[in-house]
Parts: sequence; C-alpha cells; structure tokens
Amino acid sequence: MNPKHFKYAEADGIATIRLDRPERLNALTFESYAELRDTFTALHSKPSVRAIVLTGTGRAFCSGGDVKDIIGRLFDVPEADLFAFTRMTCDLIENMRRCEKPIVAALNGTTCGAGAVMAAAADVRVAADTAKIAYLFTKVGLSGADMGAAWLLPRIVGLGRASELLMLGDFISAQRAYEIGLYNEVCTPEELEARAMEWARKLCLGPTMGMAITKRMLNAEASMTLGEAMQVEGWVQAECMKHADYREGYRASVEKRAPDFPGVAAGTR
Repeated sequence: MNPKHFKYAEADGIATIRLDRPERLNALTFESYAELRDTFTALHSKPSVRAIVLTGTGRAFCSGGDVKDIIGRLFDVPEADLFAFTRMTCDLIENMRRCEKPIVAALNGTTCGAGAVMAAAADVRVAADTAKIAYLFTKVGLSGADMGAAWLLPRIVGLGRASELLMLGDFISAQRAYEIGLYNEVCTPEELEARAMEWARKLCLGPTMGMAITKRMLNAEASMTLGEAMQVEGWVQAECMKHADYREGYRASVEKRAPDFPGVAAGTR
C-alpha cells in the first residue's frame, strides 16, 4: 500500500486512510477517486487489516469533487467520458460496501458532496462537533441520487430524513446528524482521533468471518423478502458455526473470559 494521493498507515490490524489536501478542503481529483476505489478493493483481501479508519486533514473531512480539477473539466466532454467518471465515483462507494472489513469514518470537519456519501458508506460515523454535513447535489443542479446516496441514506436515517437531506441539500450540524441517527457518536475535535481508533479497536476484536458475513448480509438483505432473508441467514449462520471463531467464542464463554479470535493483532487486545 503506497498511495500517492492520500496518506496511509497500518498498525495493530487497523488501516488509516487520511485525505490530505487541506488547502482544498480535501477535495477529490480524478486520480484520488481512482486510487481510493482501488484501495478499498485491495483492503478487502489484505489479511493484516481487520478494520479501517477514514478521515481527513485540517478543517474538512472531504468537500467532494474538486471544482477546478473535476467539475470545470467535465463540461463539453464526450458522453462516454462523462459516464466513465460518474461510474468511477459509484465504484468507490460500492467498493467501500463490498470491503468486508468494518470502516469507521472519522469526520473531522466539513463533509459534503462525495465526502458525505463516503461517510454514509462507512459502517460507523464518529464526528467532531464542528463537522457539519450536506448532500448538496441539488444545490448545483444535480440529482440527490448520486454515488449511491439514495440507497444508503434511507437505510441509515429513514426515507423522510433522507428525502430532506437529498432534496434540500442543506448543511446540518453534527448534533442534528447525531439526533437523526446519521452519526454514531459526536465528540470534541481533540477527542476525535482517539474515539475513532477506539471504535476500530473494538471492531478489530470481533470474529473475522462473523464481521464479514454481517456486512455482506446487511448489503444483500436490502433487496430480499422476509422469507428469502430467513433462508439465507439460516445457511450463513450454519457456515459460521463450522468456523474456528465459533469454537473460540464458546470456549471463552465457558471459561468466563474475553474471546481471543484467530488473527487478532496483539496490540488491539
């Protein structure tokens, strides 16, 4: 992992991706979109990584696509090129959801546009109390259904709140985002990194297969009937019961101790 367009660090089973263009509020470029897309694919199969923290540098988490480097360059391009770009942005979000490692978004400041959708694609959102957020696509004449936002948001905050956020495109405060269930936790900016890492450490301690299957089924069951969900959950749970993690969970329960699942980095215990 040697990215050129953001910072990457890895320790004790936790990978940290830090967007690092503070002078541009961590706005994304064509190149950083593509590199993030490919990074989440790589992390999916990287055995040393059990959880991921995604954050930004400076006053913003991510302000979306760069107005100069992306928006200005997309006017009057061939239709095929325009679609190739929008498809790439969707691929980034899809790869975040298909990455079967828990992702914690640590929202350090302004979060809007593509940044807001990346936050929604994470499994847990921890925000500084200064981290306002907006799905501002309609503000610039676009659809609020962008990069999977119309699939993700109703599942997090419900249809009514998602309609409000996607149709109006207004910024809301961190406290409001927490109240409607968009953020899992709000803290001071000084506490943010430690709180995000604590979430990641707790997720690291979980069973690898159990965590992966949980995320996989949260994605898949959105389009299933109740009967289909029961059939699939019965099958995947039986598969998990064959795994070494289940035996360790049983032993830990009998011995009245915390489970020590295989593959957990020593520094996270």
